[in-house]
Amino acid sequence: MFSLTLLLALSAASLAAAAPHPAHDRDRDHDHDHTAPRALSSQWFHPDNHPAHALFRRQTNSTAPTPTQFPAVGSPAWAAAYPQGTPDSNAMPQAWKDALAAAVQAGKIPTIAPSHQSSPSADPTYGSLNPNGPQVCSATYQCVIPGDTEVWNAPPGVIGISFDDGPLPTSDKLYAFLAANHVRATHFYIGENILENWKEFNAAFANGDDIAVHTWTHPYMTTLSNADVVAQLGWTLQLIYNSTGGHLAKFWRPPYGDADTRVVAIAKEVFGLTTVIWNQDTNDWSLGEAGGTNPTAIATNFKKWLTGSKSPGLIVLEHELSTGSVQAFIDAFPLMQQNNWTLRSVAALDGASASYQNAQDSPSQPNLLPLTAGGLDASLALTSSAPAATSASASASLGANAASAGVPAASASGINNQAGGKKNAARAPRAPAAALALSAAGVLIGLFCAA
Repeated sequence: MFSLTLLLALSAASLAAAAPHPAHDRDRDHDHDHTAPRALSSQWFHPDNHPAHALFRRQTNSTAPTPTQFPAVGSPAWAAAYPQGTPDSNAMPQAWKDALAAAVQAGKIPTIAPSHQSSPSADPTYGSLNPNGPQVCSATYQCVIPGDTEVWNAPPGVIGISFDDGPLPTSDKLYAFLAANHVRATHFYIGENILENWKEFNAAFANGDDIAVHTWTHPYMTTLSNADVVAQLGWTLQLIYNSTGGHLAKFWRPPYGDADTRVVAIAKEVFGLTTVIWNQDTNDWSLGEAGGTNPTAIATNFKKWLTGSKSPGLIVLEHELSTGSVQAFIDAFPLMQQNNWTLRSVAALDGASASYQNAQDSPSQPNLLPLTAGGLDASLALTSSAPAATSASASASLGANAASAGVPAASASGINNQAGGKKNAARAPRAPAAALALSAAGVLIGLFCAA
């Protein structure tokens, strides 16, 4: 087992100030997590022996620059440090390339080829390989990877609250509702959308919600090369880190639920990310589209899920993509309360107060996972289990915390051979665009160097 330490050279695009992450302890008399406002007021720490140090150098009181020394979130200088369009993996930080190479050399990344699509919206295929077999184990085909690298279900009686594809102008109403009702949620953000809608990003973070990764441009991740997978995840992680005062995201959700053993391993081994899927799908992304769902259908499904079995708990795929998708959650909220569900941010399904890979200070470290050969010993991460049964239209559903839900882990052969038609956002593929070059003057975002 090789030892790998990677140090980040933070630049003028890095924000060093961050607020303490609130404990969000649940009040005994309430059935949901409370949120507390946050502001960028102090450093977000991780000690030198913490695994987060291998991705980003710890910010200390003596060395951390003040917020005024860095471009403000939303400023032209802030936005200019990141790719415009699809990231060019050739131009990404060398240290990310080195971390990937180390993980591959250590045998931690499966050697399967990227998947193929017959059309831009078709389910990925793997040639002669079985997508439900242990070599591929594609989430699109409802195959659950054994171990602790995926989350498909919430613990019994719990609804994991999360929203995809933000931040967007339509997010404003959702954030106001969540704050007014003291509901904490996880937002799986698209990197490009953060650049375009930074006010909404700031609002969600200030409200105490959890920020997670939904890639930079929302591609089918299994169709990408190893390096392109790293670029999609790395730049989104870096933008979140630099825009929240140093919070290192702990979770990511693959667009369209498109993940397999290779992609899941890259996310975990290079960046320490746990993959989150879902076990029920509102299909709210298709509201207003020809042949798409409608509010009545979403309400009917919510009623079925919320009045049905509480084991396993629910992770429902929802979006902040449109006014209709936001309203669908607001309309379902009273039913969640009436049926005595516990609402918990997806990033906190394990019951831990810390939903990031690093912490405010040494005593409150959320993770103690040693980095080895560009990867993690994820023995403390959330465990996965077979997802709850879903309809054919929900074939890409993502799954559960076996330890909390008490559900045995599924075999790598999968639980359903039916190909999934589920898409978690109606987004046309983006044309590739060259990433902005990193300037020699020091706009070095997320660089790692072997020590």
